[in-house]
Amino acid sequence: MSNDLEKQAAARASLQFIKDGQVVGLGTGSTAAYFIQFLGERVKAGLKVRGIPTSIHSQQLAEKYGIPLTTLDEVDEIDVDIDGADEFDPQLNLIKGGGGALLREKIVASASRKFVVVSDATKQVAVLGRFPLPVEVIPFAQSLLTRKITAMGATVSLRKAKDGTPYRTDEGHRILDCAFGQIKDPAALANTLANMPGVVEHGLFIGMADVVLIGKGSDVIEIQKRS
Repeated sequence: MSNDLEKQAAARASLQFIKDGQVVGLGTGSTAAYFIQFLGERVKAGLKVRGIPTSIHSQQLAEKYGIPLTTLDEVDEIDVDIDGADEFDPQLNLIKGGGGALLREKIVASASRKFVVVSDATKQVAVLGRFPLPVEVIPFAQSLLTRKITAMGATVSLRKAKDGTPYRTDEGHRILDCAFGQIKDPAALANTLANMPGVVEHGLFIGMADVVLIGKGSDVIEIQKRS
């Protein structure tokens, strides 16, 4: 079965966590896009929810599929957040940010009672680090942070837009894609990066995911966070 069909299967399975009247976090990326589409079908059939999108792109998709939206100005808490991941390890630590929305994604996940990750089987790894770690930085500090993170042993590249200019996040920042290789202690790396002035956010989501749904062939496997 193709990755695309596995993504669709995981996204559809995540609908089990959505109940009438809830506020729902709408993730960003290819698997989350399927979830938004399938949620839109449920809304059209009568499900009452309000969504909080994690990117301008997800907002546009939600509007396309008729999902009513709200904001963190209007609600104190999100009931459930459904989002994808670029990688996840056996402890359900994640690397996210391949789609450039890691800052808003982490904010929405942190405000959610339940964080459900939808994924195809290729995203499951024994140790994080095969996927370069996105680090969102302010433009003023880009060169300085490139040198600092390179000195930590990573190969660092500035993410570019399709026209060759520096990629700009929804909040106007830049992204450094940092290839560390195997990340043996993701929590320690997360703390180190978070304490660097000029780093807005990084793509390590440590201990945040409650459930991962993995499309594997025609099946969906559910992994719960260990208590």
